[in-house]
Amino acid sequence: MGQQNEEPVSAAALERVTWALRRAELAVQTLKEQRLRSSLGMPVAHYTLLISIHAEPGLAGAELARRLNLTPQAVASLADRLESRGQLERRPHPRHRHVQELHLTDAGRELLRQADILVEEVEQKITTGLGHTNTVRLRALLEKVAATAQET
Repeated sequence: MGQQNEEPVSAAALERVTWALRRAELAVQTLKEQRLRSSLGMPVAHYTLLISIHAEPGLAGAELARRLNLTPQAVASLADRLESRGQLERRPHPRHRHVQELHLTDAGRELLRQADILVEEVEQKITTGLGHTNTVRLRALLEKVAATAQET
C-alpha cells in the first residue's frame, strides 16, 4: 500500500482567495468588536443589527436573519436585547398579523450614530493603510467577488 498524504488539505488551501477574505473579515470584525465594546460596551452584532434596520426600516426578523446569514432565533434574541434597552421597537406589519417589523427608536439611532463613528475610525485605519487607489480597487474587486459568488 502506498504512502498517503497525512495532511487534511493541500498546501494550496492556505493560499486560497477565500481563506484570505475570511482572515481579513475576522481581523476587521475583531477590531470593530474591540472598539465598540471598549467605548460603548456594545457587541458588533448589535451594531450590525442596528445598521441593518437603519438601512431598511420595517424589515421582519426572518428576512433580516436571511440577509445576515443568521438563524431567526439569533435575530429574535438580539432584537429582544435591543428592545429591552429601548433601542428598537417591534411594530405590527400592516397586512400580516403574525409578522412584526423592526424599527429603531431615538435611543437606537443615537447609539448607532455613536457606534458608527467608531466603525468609521476602523474604516479610516484600513483605507489609510491601503491608500486611495488600492481602496478603490479593493472595493471594486469585492463587488466583483460578491456578484460572481451570487451567480447561479
